[in-house]
Amino acid sequence: MPALDLANDEAALPAAPVPQVYIHKVNPAEVLLTGWRRTGPDAFTVTARWPHAHEFYAARHGLLDPLLLSESVRQTLPLLSHAAYDVPLGHQLLWQDFHWELDPAALRDEGRGADVELRITATDVRYRRGRAADLVLQVQAWRGGARLAEARTHFTVQDRPVYDRIRGPYADVALANARALPAPPPAPASVLGRSRDEDVVLSCVDGEDHWRLRVDTSHPILFDHPVDHVPGMLLLEAARQAAQFTSRPRAAVVVGMETRFIRYAELDAPCRIDARPLPDAPAGRQRVLVTARQHDEEIFTDVVTLGEV
Repeated sequence: MPALDLANDEAALPAAPVPQVYIHKVNPAEVLLTGWRRTGPDAFTVTARWPHAHEFYAARHGLLDPLLLSESVRQTLPLLSHAAYDVPLGHQLLWQDFHWELDPAALRDEGRGADVELRITATDVRYRRGRAADLVLQVQAWRGGARLAEARTHFTVQDRPVYDRIRGPYADVALANARALPAPPPAPASVLGRSRDEDVVLSCVDGEDHWRLRVDTSHPILFDHPVDHVPGMLLLEAARQAAQFTSRPRAAVVVGMETRFIRYAELDAPCRIDARPLPDAPAGRQRVLVTARQHDEEIFTDVVTLGEV
């Protein structure tokens, strides 16, 4: 009897649909992932559809929004946790770090959106009580046969009792939102790479490269549903906007991020955002260090790489 080739057998299986509940999104229109299949013991292919016209992730300078890559990879965290690693619904995912780099030429806006394939390998998988508790995902993103991007992200998983102990009083979503500070006025959208004031996540304070994080819990994309802390994607958007400010007057696109999520950003206290250009950028690139501080502690850092359009 011939030996079974498990990897090939799994790769030959048709893609399974993506249950909306596995993406942790209330609005079905915000689910970018369209299918997934296992291609090996810890290897997967996930497909995504990037819309041409999106209310928040809008095309600019003839290119699709690079943060569609970030959101697509972010959606694979809960999908694979629940579908492939037996993590029950209700467990909490804690983002640790996220690095990615893309080819802007592969972001070209062809007027019809984009079909993207994410080829993912999970490494350093640690288990606790029969389910995955700590994972690193290595991602290659492809579009139309061309390599679009590479990414690496690390996250951990906690059950609800442990999460409640970690978060203390902040674990109560309703209470956390009731204590949220009102969103301050937005900085000028045009200097931050946005076209609408409601999508600006920075507010002017003292100095050109310093802002207060603008947290609008009514934003339909960044706050698809109530949460007990500032979402990671809002912090990535703040890093993008702060970096875009430093690129003026040149038109620039984000081509990479090296992100560390150190502590939760809370809703009930001001959060300061600082941006500082770094001197070691490759030719044709600009690197900007963006940091977030709350209660005088560094809670988030992101080295954003910009490329000229």
